[in-house]
Amino acid sequence: MGVGRASILGTAAASAALVLAAVSAVPAAAHTRDGHSPGHGQGHRDAYVALGDSYTSGPLIPEQVDANCARSNQNYPSLVAQRLRGTTLTDVSCGGATTAEMWKAQGGNPPQLDALNRRTSLVTLQIGGNDIGFGSIIRTCAGAAAADPVGNPCERYYTTGGTDQLRAAVEATAPKIDAVLRAISHRAPRARVVVVGYPALLPDSGVGCRPAVPFADGDFAYLRDTEKRLNAMLARRAKAAHAMYVDTYTPTVGHDMCTAPGVRWIEPLTPAAPAAPAHPNALGERAMAAAVLDRLCVRGRI
Repeated sequence: MGVGRASILGTAAASAALVLAAVSAVPAAAHTRDGHSPGHGQGHRDAYVALGDSYTSGPLIPEQVDANCARSNQNYPSLVAQRLRGTTLTDVSCGGATTAEMWKAQGGNPPQLDALNRRTSLVTLQIGGNDIGFGSIIRTCAGAAAADPVGNPCERYYTTGGTDQLRAAVEATAPKIDAVLRAISHRAPRARVVVVGYPALLPDSGVGCRPAVPFADGDFAYLRDTEKRLNAMLARRAKAAHAMYVDTYTPTVGHDMCTAPGVRWIEPLTPAAPAAPAHPNALGERAMAAAVLDRLCVRGRI
């Protein structure tokens, strides 16, 4: 999920912030897997449109087919489309996208909703992380940990005054998700709509792994719960809109950024595999693809 400028948080956090900022670079125009501009004739083939942020686009995962949008041809929409025979993919996911970019251009990337039309048969949507400010949360929590590594300084910061700002941010994002889902239904009334949740970024146990992930020991559980709250909101909004919801959290537990290289599907703030900090690597994108295909009742190995 793309972020803005980083303050100085120590070497690991600052390096991660620079890469995360690059994920939010001004994008070029989006294209389909086979190089055609989105939104044009799909012929008789099933038309799949992927909407989303950098968790969908797959920043830094080889092969990058749109560097400005940080989009990989090994992201989960590409892997899903490979399994759905007779399907043409239009992938307009873009690093740094929020719900606002569904309706407005992101640099040279047109509004993502413009890729939809009445011939669209499948839509996946993974959005909301940037709306609640995941990038700024990472910077804030990493910076706070430097002064109080064994406490919960990040939680204290976000709950000052008795109001949990991150809970409030999740609640404020819910009507934005509703609006996106209404727009999808209006523009692509025949499409199956699949809302994709976010994978497990941190240990489900709430036990940290400082310094590999430079958050204070007491903040891991709070941040885990914040992500779970975001996913629960997305699931409720999907149900209310009669859309499918794909849980990518449960199948990725045990493969979070605190686990060892080769085991983890989410890279830490200093990645060891090609991926943006705090983002899925190629294995993580494959796991999300498997979860989507399972929800669509498409069986077999990816």
